[in-house]
Amino acid sequence: MIEINKIPKLSIKNLQSIEDLSIQDIKSIINTAKLFKYNNKEKDKTVPILNGRTIINLFFEPSTRTLISFEIAAKRLGADIINMNLEGSSLRKGETISDTADTLNAMNPDLVIVRHATAGSINEISSKIKCPVISAGEGSIEHPTQALLDAFTMQDKGKNFKDLIVSICGDVEHSRVAKSNYYLLKKMDAKIRFVTPKYFKPKNIESFDVEYFDDLEKGIELADIVMMLRIQKERIIDTDLPSEDEYFNSFGLTYKKLLKAKKDVLVMHPGPINRNVEIESSLADDLNKSVINEQVENGVAVRMACLAMMVR
Repeated sequence: MIEINKIPKLSIKNLQSIEDLSIQDIKSIINTAKLFKYNNKEKDKTVPILNGRTIINLFFEPSTRTLISFEIAAKRLGADIINMNLEGSSLRKGETISDTADTLNAMNPDLVIVRHATAGSINEISSKIKCPVISAGEGSIEHPTQALLDAFTMQDKGKNFKDLIVSICGDVEHSRVAKSNYYLLKKMDAKIRFVTPKYFKPKNIESFDVEYFDDLEKGIELADIVMMLRIQKERIIDTDLPSEDEYFNSFGLTYKKLLKAKKDVLVMHPGPINRNVEIESSLADDLNKSVINEQVENGVAVRMACLAMMVR
């Protein structure tokens, strides 16, 4: 049985950015997630350490993996979780985000999880709510729990962070996953590469301590981790994109291109996958190379750890 008094607390109230976490916080989340992953293999997966607590999922953008894994995480911990239906909420009547946050705060939740497309919105919500707030993704800014589950997956597969060569490939410019992974892996002394077509090169690339490549095969040469990213079409404005076939031919990951990486390379993707666009379909399903499904599994354990460490 996992005992709550043995679970460490985070050094921060809100989890909005990986940059706010200390190295010890990151290690503590990963170590706590290990306990929950082991427990999640049992027939009875409940660890009711958050009985009587109320958690709200407030998602302004579509989600499958993040939304459901947070819901499963909360329920396995014994918390009551409410998925707010935005289509049926007063936001559709003209209520502001600020007033919605005030309303939720008046109901005394124990934690609120927020996903929003606009930078600054989560900070606005957290300023109005007394309980902890977790970012479940904010525009193209950050997605902290994704980076945490990615780091957990790397370590769970036997990778050491120091000097680990991680190639983050694809639409880096619009990817919140890329940014959060960069901040976390940098803290842990990994070597990070941004591998993108020139039209997806971050405009502020000089602010990142990375190697930059605009050729996929060169960018993944001798890499330990190849992390592919989805093209964020919903965030792209005024950029002429190639056809999906053209993109796949030049920047899609295939078995042939992957030969440039190390033999024990791990292939990662935060999902959802566009098959045969950013990654060859059979490669995404190859359990000898791809850890995409393990990322999803580990997401539940990592989010259980975050909830348990933030709600008391």
